[in-house]
Amino acid sequence: MTRQDRIQALSALAEDRILILDGAMGTQIQDLKLDEDGYRGARFADWAQPVKGNNDLLNLTAPEAVKAIHTAYFEAGADIVETNTFSATTIAQADYAMEHLAAEIAAEGARLAREAADEMEARTGTPRAVAGAIGPTNKTLSISPDVNDPGYRDVDFDAVHQAYLEQARAMAPYIDLLLVETVFDTLNAKAAIKALIDLAQETGEHIPVMISGTITDRSGRTLSGQTAEAFWYSVRHAKPWAIGLNCALGAEELRPYLAEISRVADTRVIAYPNAGLPNDMGEYDEEPHETAGHLSEWAASGLVNILGGCCGTTPDHIRAIANGSKGAKPRNPVRRERAMLLSGLEPFELTA
Repeated sequence: MTRQDRIQALSALAEDRILILDGAMGTQIQDLKLDEDGYRGARFADWAQPVKGNNDLLNLTAPEAVKAIHTAYFEAGADIVETNTFSATTIAQADYAMEHLAAEIAAEGARLAREAADEMEARTGTPRAVAGAIGPTNKTLSISPDVNDPGYRDVDFDAVHQAYLEQARAMAPYIDLLLVETVFDTLNAKAAIKALIDLAQETGEHIPVMISGTITDRSGRTLSGQTAEAFWYSVRHAKPWAIGLNCALGAEELRPYLAEISRVADTRVIAYPNAGLPNDMGEYDEEPHETAGHLSEWAASGLVNILGGCCGTTPDHIRAIANGSKGAKPRNPVRRERAMLLSGLEPFELTA
């Protein structure tokens, strides 16, 4: 099945039911309890600095483990899995002096997810999609890292754009969608959007994009100061295949901000919250049935089109979410589009 065929099939499925995204990759990797040597593998045994915690490096050093996580999420009911490439940019990999490996890490992460998806698709006859995960990097374009110099930035737009372009180019042969996720700074997201536009011009092929922001706390704003509604209007020019929120908050805390986006967006809405809020040890205690209980209410209320999980969620959470959303009608973006027409605003065409 080609990428275009798969997206058309997925878009058709989204008309009839809630689509299911996978859960946390990092949580599953933590459960592997790898030590420094486990992260290094034979190839990087003599690397000059520690690499433990560089989860994306496991695409090169523990590929079967990464692929098995993707397969577990597909078996739990996911229609879409995210590549293990959240930090596969030159900017993020600089923490480990591995900038030159970023494109290889991104390509291998996408290839592993594609293998898992193709195998599941062959087994079930149902399309299984891969979303190329594009994280926010560990730099921000909107906020100075130096409180004594508000105008200072330790990275510029061109550098962030180039890092994203390299990452997306490396993943493109294997993925069905691109997911610009955990957006805390909309200017970073705009650098990613520009990179994806440039990639489409370079290749002559448009890869649908999903965009997911992060509301950092109960202020209801992203780190760069936007409300959920303002975030949507800042990125709607990208004509995303889906828009939504993930991370930072649990489902109970996230709901009002998700409702805000659902009210204004004229495209599909995606949501994948954490498994509650972290405890004093930084761990997540919300059980699968608890997370699924919140998300099934979102589905029943017509707020969403795609549901999944972020930090602390597991295949058991995704299985419970998939079961809990069965029978719920997906949110209808067309109704929102008609409302926008009546208000005088120009809606975007919903395309596969």
